[in-house]
Amino acid sequence: MLVPGLVSVTFRALTAEEVVDLTREAGLRTIEWGGDVHVPPGDTGRAREVGDRCRAAGLAVGGYGSYHKAGVTDPAGFPEIVATAVALGAPRVRVWAGTTGSAETGPAQRSRTVADIRRCADLAAQAGIRITVEHHVESLTDDLDSALRMHAEAASPALVPHWQPRESPDVDACLREVTALLPRLESVHAFSWGDDGYTERLPLGDRADLWRPVLGLLAADGARREVLLEFVQDDSPAAFLRDAAALRDWIAETADTAAAAGPVG
Repeated sequence: MLVPGLVSVTFRALTAEEVVDLTREAGLRTIEWGGDVHVPPGDTGRAREVGDRCRAAGLAVGGYGSYHKAGVTDPAGFPEIVATAVALGAPRVRVWAGTTGSAETGPAQRSRTVADIRRCADLAAQAGIRITVEHHVESLTDDLDSALRMHAEAASPALVPHWQPRESPDVDACLREVTALLPRLESVHAFSWGDDGYTERLPLGDRADLWRPVLGLLAADGARREVLLEFVQDDSPAAFLRDAAALRDWIAETADTAAAAGPVG
């Protein structure tokens, strides 16, 4: 089951309450809350307020997007992040696999990064939640082989994959990545970017050639996965509502196709 939602950092200029209202207006079902503006780490009271507001609006709380950069950020701060995620009601915390690309990360730094990811996963597991690692350039997940190796090295059941496309993504490459990260992949950040990436944001529908097959892969086994819109054109609520409509339509098409195909096996 694919669950459409929003990453709250898409609208840093809005209050958490405004983000909830906009997400509900868009017909989406879950929000991943960012730790930089809307739900600061350590403010468990605010985390509870935001989580309660979300659920009262009929929306699920998705992940908690932290800015803990494994192997770089002070490890002493992570228990506070976990406590905030628990107060929010988030099922997982998103962290980063360091701050340098896999080709530029030496063995010692890679070992420190992986060890910190494992430690974070252990702390999260003690609180009954999971961690997921940002699939991003300038980190150990900038390359599929490195990302898979990182997951194998961390070897924690509390660590689950995350995925998002690169700039001007190649469809076949994206499908290979998603296939390799299944079946434990729980969340995807959805956007359409041109060659300049973050600064060249396109309507989500401009890359129907990418998102339709990706959603088909994500839905194939029937597992619950969140597909979360992030960084829309001009940070515009109108662009977000347009992209949300496209995402909802594609998910509905995917569900119809799966229903017509009948049970797998």
